[in-house]
Amino acid sequence: MCAKVAKYLDRVYSPDRVLYPMRRVAAKGISAGQRSFAPHGQPGAAVPTQAPTWRRISWDEALDEIAQRFRNITAEFGSEAILPYSYGGTLGALNGASMDRRFFSRLGASQLERTICSAAGEAGLLSVLGVKLGTEPEQFVHSRYIIAWASNIHGNNVHLWPFIEEARRKGAKLVVIDPYRTRTAACADWYLPINPGTDGALALAMMHVIIGEGLHDADYVEKHTLGFSELREKVKAYPPERVAQWTGIAAEDIRKLAQEYATVRPSVIRLNYGVQRSEGGGMATRAIAMLPCVTGSWKEVGGGLQMSTSGAFGLNKDALTRPDLKSEALSHPPRSVNMVELGKALNTLTDPPVKALFVYSSNPAAVCPNHNEVVRGLKRPDLFTVVHEQFFTDTTDYADIVLPATTFFEHKDLQTAYGHYFVQVSDQAIEPLGECRSNVEVFRALAARMGFDDACFSESVDQMIDGALNSSNPWLHGITRERLQRERQVRLNFAASGARQPASAANGEQADAASAPFLPFASGNFRTPSGKAELYSDAMIALGLDPVAAFTPPQESRHGARSNFPLELLARKADNFLNSSFANVPSVQAMEETNLLEMHGSDARARGITDGETVKVYNDRGEIFLKARVDGAVQPGVVSARLNWAKLGPGFQNINVLTSEKLSDLGNSATFYSVLVEVESVQSIP
Repeated sequence: MCAKVAKYLDRVYSPDRVLYPMRRVAAKGISAGQRSFAPHGQPGAAVPTQAPTWRRISWDEALDEIAQRFRNITAEFGSEAILPYSYGGTLGALNGASMDRRFFSRLGASQLERTICSAAGEAGLLSVLGVKLGTEPEQFVHSRYIIAWASNIHGNNVHLWPFIEEARRKGAKLVVIDPYRTRTAACADWYLPINPGTDGALALAMMHVIIGEGLHDADYVEKHTLGFSELREKVKAYPPERVAQWTGIAAEDIRKLAQEYATVRPSVIRLNYGVQRSEGGGMATRAIAMLPCVTGSWKEVGGGLQMSTSGAFGLNKDALTRPDLKSEALSHPPRSVNMVELGKALNTLTDPPVKALFVYSSNPAAVCPNHNEVVRGLKRPDLFTVVHEQFFTDTTDYADIVLPATTFFEHKDLQTAYGHYFVQVSDQAIEPLGECRSNVEVFRALAARMGFDDACFSESVDQMIDGALNSSNPWLHGITRERLQRERQVRLNFAASGARQPASAANGEQADAASAPFLPFASGNFRTPSGKAELYSDAMIALGLDPVAAFTPPQESRHGARSNFPLELLARKADNFLNSSFANVPSVQAMEETNLLEMHGSDARARGITDGETVKVYNDRGEIFLKARVDGAVQPGVVSARLNWAKLGPGFQNINVLTSEKLSDLGNSATFYSVLVEVESVQSIP
C-alpha cells in the first residue's frame, strides 16, 4: 500500500479526531501555549490550553446557528457573501460533489472555481486530445521505453509500479524527468534533472529532433492529427542547443532522449501534475501530449500517455449536483471565486464582501498559496467560518464552528479514478465515531434548516448512486449499484461502443472483449472539435496563446523577467503525507522528516551554509526558517521544501508563505513551482 494510507487506521482511531460539534470561545488563531509535541521532537497539533478554545455543542445548536447566520448575511449583504471552499479531502463521487453543490446553488452562494491542483494540466491535455483518457496501467507491462515525467511513481503511484518493474525485467528502460531526485528517479535507468517550469521547452526540442530526423509516424500524423505543418515550423525554433540553456539538460541528452523515445517501441509517458504547477504549465502539458500523437504510439499496446483517465467514467454529474437548482435570493447567475485566490477574495472582494466561509474536504490555511494573506483574511472578526473536519487543522484555528466529519470508512460512496478504469462502491465499514457526519448528511440537514423542500435534498445515498450511474456514457452500460456491490469493482465496458481497438494479447492470442487492451486513439477518435489530435488550436488564439505551442520562461524564474531573487523553490509535496492530510498522525510523522530546505552543495557553499544549520528562506511575500539539508536532491540554482501543516512549522508557518496567487496560462490553476527565493544562514529558529 501507498505510505500515505498504510497507516489509515491510525487516522481513523486517532485520539485527536474531532468527534462532536464545537463552538469557538476564544479569539481566532493559535498561540504558542497551544502547542504539543509529536515524536522525534517535531511540533505537534494544537491542543486546548487551560483557557478553553472550544465548547462542545449539539448538532441542533450548530445547524441552527449556521442557518441563522446565513439568513442574516443574505438579508444584509446578499447570498453571494457566502463562499463554499472544498477540494479533494474526499474523492468519492457523492461526498466530493453532490448534496453540497445542490445546497449552495439553492442558497445562491458564490460558486468556487476549483482549480488549485490539476486544472492547468487538464486544460492542456484536453486541448490536444479533447478528453481525459490515457494508457491503462496494465499495459505498461508491454512497454519498452517508459518516461516518468514529473511523476514519482514509486512513491505516489504504487499501483502502477509493479507493471513497470515487470516491463523492466523484460528489458524496458525507465527514464525519469524531474527537477527533484525522487524515489523513482533513484530507481531509474536514466535520470534527467530538469530546471523547474521548462518542461514545455524540452517537449518542443524532442519534437524538433523527431520531426527533423523523420522519426515521426507520417501515416498516423496524416490521418489523425491537425496542424502538423504548423508544428513542424514551430519546433524549428527549439533546437536542443537552445533548449539546453533553459532546461539544464545537455543538448546531446535531449537528442538521445528524443531518438530513443521515437524508435524504441512501444514507448509510453507517465505524465503527472508537477509539470503544470508553473506559470506555463498548461502549455507544457499541451506540448508533451503531442508527443505520442507525432510518433503514433497510441496505436500500440503499451504505448501512448497517461496523465488522467477520469474522462472515461462519464457519471451523470447533473443528477448528482443538480445545476438546474436556482436560488430565490438571486436574479442572476452567482459569481465565481477562484480557490487559488482565497487570500485576495477574503481581503479585497467587495459587492458583496465574503462574510461567511464554509470549508469542507480542504485545509486552505495549509494548502493555499500566499499563506500570510490567507491567514489575514481568516482572522477577520467579521468573517463567520464553519469547518467540517476530522481534526483540528490549520483552518479550524480560524473557525467559529467546527463540525465532525466521517472518514471514508464511515460512509458509503461511489468511486471513480484518474489512474485506472475501474468503478467501485466503497461500503461503509464501521459506524461513524462520536457524532461524525458525512458531507452528504451535513448538507442535507442544512437544507432542511434553511427550509429547502426540493425533493433532491431527501434522496438517499443509494438513490444518488443510482442516479450517477444512470448515464448516457456507453462505457457504464451494464454497471449498476447492485453489480458493484456484488463484484466490488468493475472495469468500464469499453466493448459496448466499439471503443476497444482490436489488439492481441502478449502471447499472440486474441484477448476476449471484456479484457482486451483499451486503445482510445489507435484509430483517431479524438474528442476535439476536428475529431483529430489538435497540434494547432484556434482555441489557444482566443486565449491569447500560441495556437501550436510555445515556451516562455516563467516570469518568476531565473530566466524570467521577475528574477530579483536568485534561487528557484520547489514547494513540493511530502512523500508520506497526502497534501496536508496525515501530517498530524504520529506514525506517519515518523516516516517524514519535516521542516527541511534541500540545497545543492554549490549554493550552500556560496552562502556559507552547512548541512543541518538553520536558514531563513524568504522573498517579498514572506519568510520561513528551516533546517538546511545539503544533498544531491536538487540541481544548482534550485532549493526544495515540503508542504506541512503551518502550525507544525516554525512560527506557525509553512512554505506557502513564499508562494503566490498568480494563475497558470491555462485552467486558472496554481503556480506553486514558479517561486523565487533567497536563503541565508541564521543562528537559530526564532
